[in-house]
Amino acid sequence: MGSASKPSPSAAAPSRRKVALCLTLLTLQYGAQPLISKRCVGQGVIVTSLVLAIELLKVICAVILLVAEGSLKAQFSNWSLVGSLTASGLPAAIYALQNSLLQISYKNLDSLTFSILNQTKLLFTAFFTYLILGQKQSPKQILALALLITASVLLSIGESSRKGVKKHTSYMMTIEMSFIGSMCLLASTFQSPDGEALRIYGFFHEWTLWTVIPVLMNAVGGILVGLVTSYAGGVKKGFVIVLALLVTALLQFIFDGKLPSLHCLVALPLVMTSIFIYQKYPYVDRKKKD
Repeated sequence: MGSASKPSPSAAAPSRRKVALCLTLLTLQYGAQPLISKRCVGQGVIVTSLVLAIELLKVICAVILLVAEGSLKAQFSNWSLVGSLTASGLPAAIYALQNSLLQISYKNLDSLTFSILNQTKLLFTAFFTYLILGQKQSPKQILALALLITASVLLSIGESSRKGVKKHTSYMMTIEMSFIGSMCLLASTFQSPDGEALRIYGFFHEWTLWTVIPVLMNAVGGILVGLVTSYAGGVKKGFVIVLALLVTALLQFIFDGKLPSLHCLVALPLVMTSIFIYQKYPYVDRKKKD
């Protein structure tokens, strides 16, 4: 009786093939997104329209996946507005702002430079998790963060000189954050330049069929992040980021014929080493271990 109640390994965890597929797709999405966004999104496209379209597609994808696994009704039966706002309100507002800044960066930065600089979020994540949650960093993680700072400084110099949980829980979190973030963006349009542009030119100003490609990729990438974190954990996600940097460098050379600058060539291995060390050697509380 007792053994019959235990879930089978196949039911408890996804297959290796499914995990490998999610890891591969996320690597390609991370690596190709900067280049595709830069090539497919015109300078005149309104950033807020892009972000709102991405968030809408994320909600649609998450709902489809919840329906496919038969848990949509159960998830929404336990849902409450107060709980949603408490858990997702502030992160969603910050995330909406981040997505807007990402779209601006895609347009104005070299694809590889963007991908490397984007990883400095690890530094700020470490700082704020310590400040808010008291989560400490191991000596090796501190070394990794120092490498990351060095890489970001190198890229900043180079750029200026050249220019002058459970699976369905993650789906619900995606729906909540996308919805609340969209509401924050819509509220901001009453006073923002983007809001004025939307009222004058319309939502799809300077959109083309090509614009849909990076929007769809970004939305699917948001779902894949939740799946990879749930299926494979943070360490393997770190390896995905490392491989994605190489994919970006390769695609930039293939499609633009552009070799990485000297600053990028120095910064790339620093960032890759930093991510590897940071994910591989987390802080261990010796008191708790003993």
